[in-house]
Amino acid sequence: MTIAIFKKPNGIKRIAAAVLAAATLISVAACGSTDNSASKESLNTTKGKTTTITVGVCAGPYGDMVDKVIAPLLKDDGFKLKTKLFNDYVQPNKALASGSIQANLFQHGNYLKKFTADNNLDLTSLGQTPTLGLGIYSNKYKSIDDIEDGATVAIANDGSNLARSLGVLQQQGLVTLKGEVDATKATVNDIASNPKNLKIKTIDAAQLARSLDTVDVALVPGNYSWAADLKPADALAMEKQDDGVIEVFVVRTQDVDSDFGKAVKKLLASQKFKDAIAKSEFKEFGKPTTW
Repeated sequence: MTIAIFKKPNGIKRIAAAVLAAATLISVAACGSTDNSASKESLNTTKGKTTTITVGVCAGPYGDMVDKVIAPLLKDDGFKLKTKLFNDYVQPNKALASGSIQANLFQHGNYLKKFTADNNLDLTSLGQTPTLGLGIYSNKYKSIDDIEDGATVAIANDGSNLARSLGVLQQQGLVTLKGEVDATKATVNDIASNPKNLKIKTIDAAQLARSLDTVDVALVPGNYSWAADLKPADALAMEKQDDGVIEVFVVRTQDVDSDFGKAVKKLLASQKFKDAIAKSEFKEFGKPTTW
């Protein structure tokens, strides 16, 4: 946009400039409205045609779950799903909110709740999927009891996974937390006791599996443990999952009642989805609380 600056006040010119600026703003707003409408329509089906949906995922099993289980089951509903890989936990939600992708499957419910609140995003879960839990891994120790005094323990630095990791450490008796800690807001400052004087190191979740070469213990979320080929059977312990740490399939709130939103919501609650999971490589994952 070019803004003209006049040396002398001129009522007619100033009015013309104001009208031009207002027209430009209306044009920009109209373009934004048209884009949102088109994006919403893209989640609906057209008879005789296939609607392509892009689902954002992170490294790990959920892209495979989309490709191998969810996509085939939605084919008869007129949808073709493809995945887009992101390298962090931030961009999949921002891309979804902007409309550059139509759905995502990478986060648990606690993370969705906190991230959308912190970033003022209007996103909604359509339902839960089977979830590979967070595991405690080590290249040095063979059991929880082997962990030595002063050991360095790496955990995720994003808010909800940090709190989640502290909860898992408490489950195993390695730390205790102060009173009723908010599952989405706990920090290392909420540790009430640390009997083994563990050195808690917070790092990016994507680096946790790799950190096993430099730390004594790492608490790795399921998607990243899967990508690093860490086996749950080799973990020192796995988390006891609650409702807040089960993965959720997410769309923009305005798309919940689209054809795609309705189809996914129905699928995730269906027996055919349960049966397909039971026959897949994801059969040992933690199950949604509604199953």
